[in-house]
Amino acid sequence: MESVSDTHEVTGSGREQAGDTAGTAAATGPATKHAGGRRPGETRTREAILSAARVCFAERGFDATSLRRIAETAGVDQSLVHHFYGTKESLFLQALELPGKLEEALTAAARGGPDGIGERLVRAHLSVWDDVSSRPALMTMVRSAAIHRAAAARLRETATGILAHALSGAITGEDAKLRTSMVATQLIGLAMMRYVAHLEPLASADTDTVARHYGRALQAIVAD
Repeated sequence: MESVSDTHEVTGSGREQAGDTAGTAAATGPATKHAGGRRPGETRTREAILSAARVCFAERGFDATSLRRIAETAGVDQSLVHHFYGTKESLFLQALELPGKLEEALTAAARGGPDGIGERLVRAHLSVWDDVSSRPALMTMVRSAAIHRAAAARLRETATGILAHALSGAITGEDAKLRTSMVATQLIGLAMMRYVAHLEPLASADTDTVARHYGRALQAIVAD
């Protein structure tokens, strides 16, 4: 028959083993746990919804786009759109985030010195718009700016922030801000008529032709 002390020793040993097992489990974590706290499937679903939202907003604008349509485009249940983004407004604000390559392209174009900068800026701008991964966010911003304050604010931010930073060394003088905003107007107007309004023959003209002719207008503003 076991004594009380023997029972205590056995029980204590069992607790130590259980503690070791729990410690090992805590150290290793669940086998299905994903680094960063979010499962890969959730990340892919969230990205698919945002990508679908950009496509829908770019094609139809904010007012004509429903969360149901976004869910159908993403191939998910509408409840998941609410789960990840909440409201349409919140999702729209996420869709307005512009690709970093826009600033990179314009900054690189402005580095080459004053000669030919107008044509380089046009080429850089069109290269980002022609990129299928970048165009939906840009079109969402431009198409919705006239009717949505957040889109208009993002458009102004692009003109006074991204472009101003890219051209900070190229446009100088007391009227530098004015001329920078005029360059922004030229580039945004070009994108609007070429990619959103599809004005022909501008919409189907090749990049070299557009850059050669349109670059002269920007060159005159920058080099003034």
